Amino acid sequence: MVENQPMQVVKAQYNKSGRNAAVVKIKMKHVLTGRISEVVHKADEKFEVVILDKKECTYSYSDGSFHVFVDTEYNQYEIPAESMEDQAKWLCSDMPDVVEVTFFEDRPISVEFPQTIVGEVEYTEPAMRGDTSGKVMKPATLKDSKYELQVSMFVQIGDKIEIDTATGEFKKRLGQ
Repeated sequence: MVENQPMQVVKAQYNKSGRNAAVVKIKMKHVLTGRISEVVHKADEKFEVVILDKKECTYSYSDGSFHVFVDTEYNQYEIPAESMEDQAKWLCSDMPDVVEVTFFEDRPISVEFPQTIVGEVEYTEPAMRGDTSGKVMKPATLKDSKYELQVSMFVQIGDKIEIDTATGEFKKRLGQ
């Protein structure tokens, strides 16, 4: 907690010069708003530690302004769509994967997806014969989210593929 605001440390750099007191340059992200700021504090300054709760939930539906997740006791949690702009591409109606929803003071603030998820290819161009040297890729669009990514030439419409959520890249095609 910094000035009664929950913050997450993104980067910290310790600096000790000859005559001056040691300082720490901190890049922080506001937990609720996502705003990033940089501040300098004395190295011996203490901060209150924020305790965040996490629950495993599954994706239920979206209504445009909120994404709704449900826990194992069927409690629903609404997360504002603007706080999940970068992650909304991984949401799909038949998503079997469990996600971790993070709470601050019983309020859901963020969603953490598993390292890999499974998506279904809605559209891709047919494979072209002949160009098979190296790692040849082509664009494909995922069902539901309409997220576009590069996939191997052998991937076809309707195939289930594994995607790395950290990089957004195609990993492999799953067996039929």
